[in-house]
Amino acid sequence: MPDLHEPDRSGRSPRFDDELLGLDPDDPEARAFAEHLDRMQRQRPGFTVEGYLDGVRDFAESANRAEGGRRWAAVLVVVLLLLGVAFVVWEALEFVL
Repeated sequence: MPDLHEPDRSGRSPRFDDELLGLDPDDPEARAFAEHLDRMQRQRPGFTVEGYLDGVRDFAESANRAEGGRRWAAVLVVVLLLLGVAFVVWEALEFVL
């Protein structure tokens, strides 16, 4: 049973109780900063498939948040990666067939 004297913290980052004390948790900029701090201090496995997939997810999320030149740079990186994969697959098929 929840304590009646405890404030409601649903959907709220615990950083507002520790590191961001004094900032308004309802402020969108403060929430974005708390999410940024959470991403920067996240610990993930280094050299595992899950770690690599987390890195891809982080890249996709940051590319979706980006605007302007950074977004186009992310799109260019993805296109170059896909072209590289297509080239390697094509060369492998030529070698096998």
